[in-house]
Amino acid sequence: MQGVEREDRELLDAQALVGHLVPEGGMFAFLAAHRHDVFSDEEFEDLFPSGRGRPSIPASVMASILVLQTLHDLSDRETAEAARCDLRWKVATGMALDHKGFDPSTLVYWRKRLAKSTRPHRINDAVRRVVEETGILRGRRKRAVDSTILADAVATQDTITQLISAIRRVGRVVPGAAEQIAAVCTGHDYDVPGKPVIDWDEPGAKETLVSALVNDANALLEAYSGVDDDEWDEPARAALALLALVAGQDVEPAEGSDGTDGRWRIARRVAPDRVISTVDPEARHTRKSPEARRDGYRAHVAAEPETGIITDEALTKATGTENSDPGVAEKFLAADAEAGADGAGAREWYGDSAYGTGYLRGAMHDAGHDAVIKPKPLHAAVEGGFTVDDFTVDEPAGTVTCPAGNTRPITKARHVIFGALCRDCPLSARCTTSKSGRTLDLHERDALLRRARADWAAKPELREKYRQNRPNVERVVSHIASRGGRRLKLRYRGTEKNHAWLTRRTAGLNLRTLVGRGLVRTAGIWALTPQTT
Repeated sequence: MQGVEREDRELLDAQALVGHLVPEGGMFAFLAAHRHDVFSDEEFEDLFPSGRGRPSIPASVMASILVLQTLHDLSDRETAEAARCDLRWKVATGMALDHKGFDPSTLVYWRKRLAKSTRPHRINDAVRRVVEETGILRGRRKRAVDSTILADAVATQDTITQLISAIRRVGRVVPGAAEQIAAVCTGHDYDVPGKPVIDWDEPGAKETLVSALVNDANALLEAYSGVDDDEWDEPARAALALLALVAGQDVEPAEGSDGTDGRWRIARRVAPDRVISTVDPEARHTRKSPEARRDGYRAHVAAEPETGIITDEALTKATGTENSDPGVAEKFLAADAEAGADGAGAREWYGDSAYGTGYLRGAMHDAGHDAVIKPKPLHAAVEGGFTVDDFTVDEPAGTVTCPAGNTRPITKARHVIFGALCRDCPLSARCTTSKSGRTLDLHERDALLRRARADWAAKPELREKYRQNRPNVERVVSHIASRGGRRLKLRYRGTEKNHAWLTRRTAGLNLRTLVGRGLVRTAGIWALTPQTT
């Protein structure tokens, strides 16, 4: 059953005895006074529907602990220790000085209850209601978007480790798989943990091992190819699917083989959307820049740049079009419109060149917003030569005219093929190196892209607005991704759990921002003190 806080104070109440030691104007002091107001017990009643059993930790206390945990980037064990030994935590959560705290597994229990509920992100929702009531965003039309890569909680596995791990997982969770592995898998003893003992320096030894492991994986998958898996649970089906993926993503037939003779090698390329760990199959390789490769997930954020208030967030896989910066920004745009946030109407959306796609600009234009987004740089086919902006596009006529004055139609696929017209053209050396002539691929939002590039070049005030507002979201992202100058590493596996962590962290950061601006509650209403607004 749900526990509730007692109205009367205990004899050794921490706030009464040592509350004066906790600095005013900080998160600990704020939660000590207002945790019940932000996280009311009524908001968490559905987590304990039976009304029977031992009372839980009060919802206002546990919600405060979860927020403090993400703000301070503590493990469950460290959080339990802080609640037991740190006077600030005892004051913030209303615990007595002699309170023994709770077992770290209590945090897991609460996170699972929240995740299975109809409102898994209610802690964030509670803080958003406070933000809305203060009116801090009222009339503010600007929104800035950005993203960062957060390292996953597991070690990246090489191909050999993934193959062995995937086969062992099948043996653990698929009915009868242990016997099947013993019968059909002969390339390695899968009961022995760790990597196989081979001479890694011997030429061909690694390739022989890879061939044996891939053949074992294929044999195991073949053994289950005709089995009806309707009675299996989801982990069993997922284990076989993961084995099939791992067995195919990183290998290719060995030189001189077509794959039918059982000879394989590690592929000389990287598979798109490659799984990098069987322990966390949703983690991915990605690159923030050509030089910096990162492993993990991508955290996206939308924020009001002048106040630093985070208005939306999402944690996704690090790869995939739907998880890209412009892809998620479109979802932020749609969510903002659906919420009808503060009735502000048209907004100015700020983003770096990663957000400068035609589709995102089109979505903003269609919604009546202004896109203050740095255009993506144009690359000429010939160094110092003509770019697509040197070609004149006539959309009503469906034609494009090149710098030499030649006009060609735009095809249904929005290609423009100049072909033979380039052979004797005196400007061809500045236009193309292709023997078949210059070809343009026009985006369906080409007019918007052209206008954006022209405005960026011709309007210094646009660049100044970008310079003043866009960098502010980088500060917000820094607060999300680091603490005390140390880059954070995710503590959970999978997109869903890590997204829940991100919502709690943004809730804590928003609440901390409001507290820093003088958040008070007067006559049951949240407000900011006038001198700090």
